[in-house]
Amino acid sequence: MAARALSNLGACYVEGLGVSRDLAKAAKLFARGAEAGDSVAQRNLATLHFKGEGGVEQDDAAALELFEAAAEQGDAAAQDMLSWMLLEGQGDEPDPQGARRWALAAAEQGVASSMTRLGLIAHNALGMERDPEEAARWWYEAARRGDADGQAMLGASLHLGSGVEKDDRAALIWLIRAGQGGSPLAASFVAAVRAALGPEDISAAEAVAAQPPIQEGAA
Repeated sequence: MAARALSNLGACYVEGLGVSRDLAKAAKLFARGAEAGDSVAQRNLATLHFKGEGGVEQDDAAALELFEAAAEQGDAAAQDMLSWMLLEGQGDEPDPQGARRWALAAAEQGVASSMTRLGLIAHNALGMERDPEEAARWWYEAARRGDADGQAMLGASLHLGSGVEKDDRAALIWLIRAGQGGSPLAASFVAAVRAALGPEDISAAEAVAAQPPIQEGAA
């Protein structure tokens, strides 16, 4: 059976699609696919190692190695996860420069969570000089693609005037969207932003926030 077919069959066992859900069978299929060099199988097996599921031992180092193998083949989801692990020091020592490299690769493929991470890396000077403008640009790109944490950080930047011109009305729009999207980061800024606005601006911001962000061309 071809490597990608093994991965696809394993995914069926993970989701219970046409078969009974069986993570142990999925893990065996992913292992065969990963050994044959399939990037999706490598990523899926890495996820099982990361979570310690399907009879697979929880092993951050093994997960990191598999995510990297998949990332090297251009798998965007693996690049995103590898970036997060390198930034957090999961499976190895923290490597902010490596994290930025893989976040950039994933962002080029449209992964919004990596865009948010790039903003955090630039804002917090992780492996690079602090660059609030770059941070705000990445948060905007993530925000308009619907990433809730990116929306929260863009809202905070607009409220503080960090990397962008201060604009509390725009800040409230993005913070409302972030809260609706489940980001816990928005709550600490919403009250201050509302306090800075009059009732008409708050109503206008709430009306805009109820509409989806305009999807422009890729950055």
